[in-house]
Amino acid sequence: MEVLKIATAGSVDDGKSTLIGRLLYDTRSLTSDKIEAIEKSSRKKGLDYLDFSLATDGLVAEREQGITIDVAHIYFSTQKKSYIIADTPGHVEYTRNMVTGASTSEASIILVDARKGVIEQTYRHFFINNLLRIKEVVVAVNKMDLVNYSEEVFNEIVSDFTKLQQDSNFKEQRLTFIPVSALWGENIAERSTAMKWFEGPSVLEHLENIKTENLQETSQARFSVQTVIRPKTNEFHDYRGYAGKVTASSFKVGDEVTVLPSLTTSTIKEICFFEEQFDEAPAGSSVTITLTDDINVARGDMLVKTGEVPEATKEVNATICWMDGKPLLPGNKYLLQHNTNGVLAKIDKINAHIATNFQPAGDASSLKLNEIGSVTLKLSKPVFADSYNKNKENGRFILIDSQTNTTAGVGFIQ
Repeated sequence: MEVLKIATAGSVDDGKSTLIGRLLYDTRSLTSDKIEAIEKSSRKKGLDYLDFSLATDGLVAEREQGITIDVAHIYFSTQKKSYIIADTPGHVEYTRNMVTGASTSEASIILVDARKGVIEQTYRHFFINNLLRIKEVVVAVNKMDLVNYSEEVFNEIVSDFTKLQQDSNFKEQRLTFIPVSALWGENIAERSTAMKWFEGPSVLEHLENIKTENLQETSQARFSVQTVIRPKTNEFHDYRGYAGKVTASSFKVGDEVTVLPSLTTSTIKEICFFEEQFDEAPAGSSVTITLTDDINVARGDMLVKTGEVPEATKEVNATICWMDGKPLLPGNKYLLQHNTNGVLAKIDKINAHIATNFQPAGDASSLKLNEIGSVTLKLSKPVFADSYNKNKENGRFILIDSQTNTTAGVGFIQ
């Protein structure tokens, strides 16, 4: 079954958790005991409606404060498609969580409170979607019931958001505006009777009609070696397989490949998944590849089609979202993890802050927690990388603090 990965974003009290909870309820994805718990909690709060935000807010602090703090992944299915929703927090202090949740998503739902319209936080949410090059964005204008389901209010928000899109440099993005009331289920799973002036689909109808193959990045194939398989049995004494994940495009049996960084070449002999063999491994598949030649291949190496070798570089210019409490400073050293390959990196210079309203933010001497900036790094040895715009998987990395072993930042190669 087709799987669609979705990220959500919304400011505090925009009703994002309520929208997701209502979506789960209307698609009959909540268990009976979960529904009973929601009913009981809603009555305890003195509400005359079901508080569907309780279906997603898992932390005690989230339930008590009515906000989303951590990233939660929510799974549900319809007869047509399976969904994975990354429920991410929307406040500025959780920018790193937004980036993490949206980093593997193919589509996004951005909530806007109909009473407040497009605000500063909306800029940040839309900027992150642009930074991560998410092609399909649903702008759900929520709480339409609190503005008397006004078509004029909806059209004004659409106009303001469209102006924001004009400042974006990612022109492949498609925006779909839908007026909703998550609390009462208007335009969530079914079309609303309270907004007959809106002739578009409900949120679920739109998601059902998205074709995931149109959202995939099409670029040169990459295969990062996760591990080398050498069975300790007589039957497979000479077997040497390379396990990893295919990204961006496909590999086929018979393809001539180049091994990086050694630049040795060979031909794909077999593509295996458990005990099955295949003629082709599409993008996104985790497989084991064997080669016709007995050459040296190790974890951290990369297989690419001969003639499609990315440029080797010891200097990387990247957009970085900083995730550590300790600021990023020139001269700091980190472990740069690029796919399965780790190299030592030194921060050469911080070129500029990047404002999330698409306007220039000026020079910077450091990057603090949740800030985004343009940074130049010097590496101890070359990496074979693409720009993030050309190849998402091979154009991103994380920076690891070697002293604490924490993920300090995530980078997108320019």
